[in-house]
Amino acid sequence: MNVMIHQQAEREAQRVRADREELVERIARAMREDGTTQPLHGFYLYRYTSPLKQIHGVITPSVCIIAQGSKEVLQGESRYQYDPWHYLLATVELPHVSQILEASQERPYLSLRLELTPALVSSIMLEAGLASHASPPGPADVRAMAVSLLDGPLLDAVVRLVRLLDAPAEAPILLPLISREIVYRLLMGEQSGRLRHLAILGGYPFHIARAVQRLRQDFDQPLRIESLAQDLSMSVSRFHRHFKAVTGMSPLQFQKQLRLQEARLSGGVPGRLPLQSRVQKPLRRPTDARRAAAAGRGPGKRWPMSQTRSAHQADERLLQESSCSLSFCLAGLVYQPVRLAALERQYRDDRNAL
Repeated sequence: MNVMIHQQAEREAQRVRADREELVERIARAMREDGTTQPLHGFYLYRYTSPLKQIHGVITPSVCIIAQGSKEVLQGESRYQYDPWHYLLATVELPHVSQILEASQERPYLSLRLELTPALVSSIMLEAGLASHASPPGPADVRAMAVSLLDGPLLDAVVRLVRLLDAPAEAPILLPLISREIVYRLLMGEQSGRLRHLAILGGYPFHIARAVQRLRQDFDQPLRIESLAQDLSMSVSRFHRHFKAVTGMSPLQFQKQLRLQEARLSGGVPGRLPLQSRVQKPLRRPTDARRAAAAGRGPGKRWPMSQTRSAHQADERLLQESSCSLSFCLAGLVYQPVRLAALERQYRDDRNAL
């Protein structure tokens, strides 16, 4: 009996080694140069021949598998490192920082990513009868990113997925089937609880997924935690607690990461968003020189009423463009009539002097 078990284990190990070698060979053949490509819908390939510095990005719900090399992902306060023996699972769209650790000309970094949609996960849970057996989420289950051991059955399904690159005529039929098998393997594996809980309607992870979607849509708007928590039928403290449990960061940190990412994608300065993003800008108090320039005032200049109105309009534009606090706004509103009255008195004095 022990001999038979040993032989079976040896055959399984040989099959896994063959699958790993085939995965490397097929991705390397499909990716001749460094970069990223999407050969099939929701299916991405990556190749790099040297380690990369940290890259800021946003990952969608996906399963990520490395054929060769290794990678590290920073998400909030958590650090995830994976390699050909482990896979990374992300179940919510999240900002993150990634870095390729191992890559060379002789052994390039090769990996793939398959997007996972909530509709796909939910349908497989219903077909497999898993939705009714999900238990309440625990702290270890709701975190939206995790690394687990890549077992033989899941690796075998991934290899068959990559084989579709050489069978474009079969891909439209087999891609959905193999994708469903991969999701099923994930549901049957170590990350079953995480994937189930994030697909169940009505649970806190689902509410947090809605909050993440709202924050991504309105990343350039002021963050109102009370309003967001109320829309999700949660208290502010509970919303904070569950949001950080799922995403690994507070809502404010999450929004800041989204803004930094948008600034980088838009070619802006890190930490400052481009003007078209309509993020509130810091107050800039106009100096006396800028006020004088806006009013058209200078040596030998008189004060016609049109320039008085222009000065008032220029200050109004500066006030509207500045995203000031309430106290500064009130101070500006009080100051404007006083300044306009002074300008009008100066205009009358100049006319009387003539």
